[in-house]
Amino acid sequence: MCSDSMNSLRNPKVKILSLGTIEYREAWKKQEDLFRSTIDIKLKNRSKPPNQQSLTPNYLLFCQHPHVYTLGKSGSEEHLLLDKEALADRHIDYAVTNRGGDITYHGPGQLVCYPIIDLENFFTDIHMYLRTLEEAVIKTLERFQIKSGRIRGLTGVWVTTQPPRKICAMGVKTSRWVTMHGLALNVNPDLHYFDHIVPCGIDDKGVTSMKLELGQDVDRTKVQNELARSLMQQFRMTPTLGHLDKV
Repeated sequence: MCSDSMNSLRNPKVKILSLGTIEYREAWKKQEDLFRSTIDIKLKNRSKPPNQQSLTPNYLLFCQHPHVYTLGKSGSEEHLLLDKEALADRHIDYAVTNRGGDITYHGPGQLVCYPIIDLENFFTDIHMYLRTLEEAVIKTLERFQIKSGRIRGLTGVWVTTQPPRKICAMGVKTSRWVTMHGLALNVNPDLHYFDHIVPCGIDDKGVTSMKLELGQDVDRTKVQNELARSLMQQFRMTPTLGHLDKV
């Protein structure tokens, strides 16, 4: 669904932030702060004439998390196959979130990207937003000689040779066309952690990683840089600085 009116001001610039290894809830709080501040700008703009309105910012946050299972709004706790004691014994966190989707795993060796962007700077179509995220991942994987694609009716990116294996999970939230949460690309994670969940609520397909597909470790920083470039290309963004900022 597209909005009836677009902002007269569009900002194609994006700030890229590298958060390093960060606890899931801390990263969630950083997302919420940027998300709410962007919405506040939009609400204030509504009472101003066009020549006095402020541009809304766009961010790409990159990070990895310590071991954690996260459950989306449409998910079922039955898809978590461990009880609280087992989670504690394995030092795995668990968080119920406000993103879309079901349950997934985040952990070391995985590349997580949280786009906090105002879609009115680009296009107002949630379906197109998800497909654009997927395309950015597909193009990134191509650069590492991994062929991937989509499966009809399922969000995310898959290595589609039989049997199909999910390599990138997605779950987002939007309000007033501002996005948060995002995608998790399996670079070098320990895939055994997926054995304790029904990933994304799908019990008839497996998961994979770039390491598994290529038979060797992959430089996560290189993947991050390629994914950042691919996202900017797909959204036609321009970076505010010529390098990844750290916060």
